Amino acid sequence: MTDYAAAGVSIEAGDRAVELMKEWVEKARRPEVVGGIGGFAGLFDASALKGYQRPLLATSADGVGTKVAIAQAMDVHDTIGFDLVGMLVDDLVVCGAEPLFLTDYIACGRVVPERIADVVKGIAQACAEAGTALLGGETAEHPGLLGPDEYDVAGSTTGVVEADALLGAERVREGDVVVAMASSGLHSNGYSLVRHVLLEKAGWALDRDVPELGGALGPALLTPTRLYTKPCLDLAARTDVHAMSHVTGGGLAANLARVVPDDVSVRVDRSTWTRPAIFSLVADVGSVGEDALEEALNIGVGMVALVAPDDAETAVSLLGEHGIDAWIAGDVAAAGVHGAGGSVTLTGAHA
Repeated sequence: MTDYAAAGVSIEAGDRAVELMKEWVEKARRPEVVGGIGGFAGLFDASALKGYQRPLLATSADGVGTKVAIAQAMDVHDTIGFDLVGMLVDDLVVCGAEPLFLTDYIACGRVVPERIADVVKGIAQACAEAGTALLGGETAEHPGLLGPDEYDVAGSTTGVVEADALLGAERVREGDVVVAMASSGLHSNGYSLVRHVLLEKAGWALDRDVPELGGALGPALLTPTRLYTKPCLDLAARTDVHAMSHVTGGGLAANLARVVPDDVSVRVDRSTWTRPAIFSLVADVGSVGEDALEEALNIGVGMVALVAPDDAETAVSLLGEHGIDAWIAGDVAAAGVHGAGGSVTLTGAHA
């Protein structure tokens, strides 16, 4: 007799995965969460917003991208959740919003309960670090669409910011200082380029020892995305930050330009930091030019803040207290000084 299992979908495996992930989801709770997983919808007590004068809700949706191919090839699945959470919550933080809750979606060719639980474990651990509740999610089995050991991960998050504390281009002024925050590596962007250059074109194996990286290639490529959530919320609360930019797909200049108004221009000086080895490796092995590299990868800067000049050094020090390597990387001037209005120009060469 034909049934759902014969078609490639196992209800039993899905139920087992839910049981395994419950422990980790419980670690990513906030007091406002009502109930637990297993319902049709996650519930969050919105009365927590009564303390705001004019609360603005912020929302973001994203995925991990082709970095999941590295996790699958290495059979390591408990770090990819940090990449998902980082791509979501730190898109909210740039406007000053505190991420409240997150939901995830895992599509796979075959539910392997332990593997799904590992993915959710990483998501839950990252949510706990960011102070965000993992409110719910969905695991869907898609045999025939995805291979038995393939999966993809996506999610969405919601946060809140007081209207008069909203950060953005309208606050940026001539004289502001660019404060750069170090990335932990590639984060979760540009992996199509990286995989093409190192794995396909150069033919390197993931277990290849790469002296420049201090070990094997695979673990370096799988380094989790750094979470800037709590440090940046603290930065916004304690210093005069005008705007922030999360450096994801499109690179440093393009992402920073999204928060630069038309009456100013921004200069970022490459000589203020040393480009991490993984970026130079991609450039050298793949003969990738500077422009192409900077369009696809974060080149060592995962988050940027535009700060009032009097608070720039304080901002660097505060981020250091949170374990974030930060430095003054440039400045904001009138339109035409560093380029056309609303533009970001990278100058100099890496140290």
